[in-house]
Amino acid sequence: MKFIEKTKIWFTISLILIIIGMGTVVFRGLNYGIDFTGGTIIDIALNDKFEKSKADEILDKYAKNKYATKVVDNGKELEIIVQDGVLTDETTDNLIEDMKKEFSLDDSAILGKENLGGTIGRELKVKAFIAAIVANIAMLIYIGFRFEFNFAAAAIIAVLHDVLITVGVYAVLGIPVNTPFIAAVLTIIGYSINDTIVIFDRIRENSKKMRKVEISEIANISINQTLSRSINTALTTLFTITAVYVFVPSIREFSLPLIIGIAMGAYSSIFIASPIWVILKNRKKAAKI
Repeated sequence: MKFIEKTKIWFTISLILIIIGMGTVVFRGLNYGIDFTGGTIIDIALNDKFEKSKADEILDKYAKNKYATKVVDNGKELEIIVQDGVLTDETTDNLIEDMKKEFSLDDSAILGKENLGGTIGRELKVKAFIAAIVANIAMLIYIGFRFEFNFAAAAIIAVLHDVLITVGVYAVLGIPVNTPFIAAVLTIIGYSINDTIVIFDRIRENSKKMRKVEISEIANISINQTLSRSINTALTTLFTITAVYVFVPSIREFSLPLIIGIAMGAYSSIFIASPIWVILKNRKKAAKI
């Protein structure tokens, strides 16, 4: 299959997706979750009458789609976090009273109630950005040393492509961005670069064997030789992560961006990274003439 000859098609598809996503980020912004915006935290001791579905019904009444819950302390305590600005002192008290009435709790079951500021979330965003920059610089240096700068530049552009589209999907769909999303994005960076390196390694091997063959043809041959491996790896990983998303609801905030990112990583390794390498390689070759 001729991949490089259709570079304009692949680039156009990606550019449209990125423009839509980043346009949404600029004009509407991301839907930052509780981890970033802060909010109200309520800790409740649980008893045998507790049912999460009933607790969610009560929470939907006061803060639909604006809260998160998790069971902690070996199932003995429910932690409720409601986004900043959703609850007033009065509605917070009403929510607590409804919980006490539903599960036959007394005042001692309310272990704590406090407001969480967004300062930690802002620090986390900065640290996550720094981590992504450091990771990309480290990969740029390693790939540039292990292969060549053209490979490194193409790989980093492909990784940036995957991250931008993943963020764009979250912006367009309005999905809350929390700390698990940040962890997933950093994971996507590692996965995407690994898939790209496999193709680049084959390109490097074929470049040594096919010195008289055109650069674009070497890339086509290399992609075709590794295509089944790339697709099979991506599919098996996607099947696993999708199963986790369906059957383990507690970590969906982590598994959902992984599904998007892994799919984009498989796409970019084939349709973005290799064509970019060809473009950079041809420019370098033309500059020498």
